[in-house]
Amino acid sequence: MLAEDDNTTAESLVVGLSAEGFAVYWAKTGDEALAMLAERPVDVAVLDWMLPGKSGVEILQNVRARGLRMPVLLLTARDAVEDRVLGLESGADDYLVKPFAFAELVARIRSLLRRTSPGEPLKRTISDLVVDMETRRVRRAGRLIELTPREFDLLVYLLRQPGQVVTREMLVRDVWRETNRITPLDNVIDVHVAHLRRKVDAEHAVKLIHTLRGVGFVLRQEGSG
Repeated sequence: MLAEDDNTTAESLVVGLSAEGFAVYWAKTGDEALAMLAERPVDVAVLDWMLPGKSGVEILQNVRARGLRMPVLLLTARDAVEDRVLGLESGADDYLVKPFAFAELVARIRSLLRRTSPGEPLKRTISDLVVDMETRRVRRAGRLIELTPREFDLLVYLLRQPGQVVTREMLVRDVWRETNRITPLDNVIDVHVAHLRRKVDAEHAVKLIHTLRGVGFVLRQEGSG
């Protein structure tokens, strides 16, 4: 989740982070950020210090008091030592002073994710498919496969549960993160799975992505499990 009240800055960050494979929720005020954090799971919160309503530090203090432990990165123009100390003592995991390089923000976010997921291997494999979690590169039989950010997230979600059935409801909640959507996402999910299957399986005798009609999807080596 990104909490930033400057539209130009926020829109640029949302586009950039989405291109890096992150699903981004954008809050324009402190109150909106708190409401968002209360209603949906967030892997990382990026909070601007100066926000309309509650400040980034007040949001941070609030979520820590509620026991939420997701990593938080503070963005601010304040670079005085006492400000950094206040931010860190309020529960921030990292601190980035404006103006900053976008590449550094992405690196810091990924670093925070690695710290909070120590058991996540840097590479995951099944059969001859290799997924590099850090560089977001996918290869099968040594050949690079170009995936969209959504296709990559979908593949990783299946990889984390090899041999287990993944329902459309699970994908809506954990990959698309649109549990409050009025219209169903079934057709959208099916299209993405079809595109992913074509890229991963079409040129190979051994199929990895399987559909269980009326149930969901499973990633497994054909003939196993």
